[in-house]
Amino acid sequence: MDILQQLLLDPLNWSFMQRALLAALLIGIVSGVMGAYVVTRGLAFLGDALAHSILPGVAVAFLTVGSGGASLLVGGLAAGVLSALGIGFLTRGGQLAEDTAIGIVFAGMLALGIGLISKAQNYAVDLTHVLIGNILAVSDTDLALILVIGVLVVAVIALLYKELLVVSFDSTLAQTLRLPAERLRLVLLVLLAVTIVIGVQVAGVALVAAMLVTPAATARFFVKRLHHLMLLAAALGAVSGIVGLYLSWHWQVAASAAIVLTMTALFLLAFLFAPGRGYLWSLRRRNGATSAADEG
Repeated sequence: MDILQQLLLDPLNWSFMQRALLAALLIGIVSGVMGAYVVTRGLAFLGDALAHSILPGVAVAFLTVGSGGASLLVGGLAAGVLSALGIGFLTRGGQLAEDTAIGIVFAGMLALGIGLISKAQNYAVDLTHVLIGNILAVSDTDLALILVIGVLVVAVIALLYKELLVVSFDSTLAQTLRLPAERLRLVLLVLLAVTIVIGVQVAGVALVAAMLVTPAATARFFVKRLHHLMLLAAALGAVSGIVGLYLSWHWQVAASAAIVLTMTALFLLAFLFAPGRGYLWSLRRRNGATSAADEG
């Protein structure tokens, strides 16, 4: 009982740890839901690019308001949404390949962010948490903002689930049904940008893409349908966030690293041992087929 209290209950005596656990839970759920689209549509590069594109907004917020968490979150949100809309505009009508547009916006916004940050005194210290995350410093205001944004993202996905499903996986059917494909694609880009901005609180710019990709990639070993993928990825994201925070507390390592490493460990377990689809199962089937052929 003493060991259990030391491992699980003692960290909860600190209010900052309680807020961090709630933030990790909320962001893990939202990232898992959006990650289902990222993985199935191959948007991992876009997610990473949008994560780096928030820097100008964070820099402007820092230079004008200071290092308050909510102001940096709002600044990053504005830059992320503008970047998503910019990518959507550049690729509209197939005038520019999506990966090319992503590369242009990503590089331009990142350079702008670095230029702005370099104007700030002590920027290397004050904005380090933007790169590696700072979930242990989440305030009540940050937590409320994360909750509101998370609920809005999940609500929009729920309301537009069928439309986004058709546009994402069957463009011919989308044209037949006369769905506004471009507008729905922009909605998806904006939702992705918003999710990344709140995810930066947990994992920072450097690792936030992993929160979108890894839980959903893990879930794909167990489910096939999109809504099942969303639910399982959300659960994996939430569990990884909580377990990672506890590991961070007890091992005295960066929370972002502990959370992402927990996600990576779960992925590797699924990759190796997932029933019917894991590597060892595939290896066993191949060996069985080879043996049967040799005996024949």
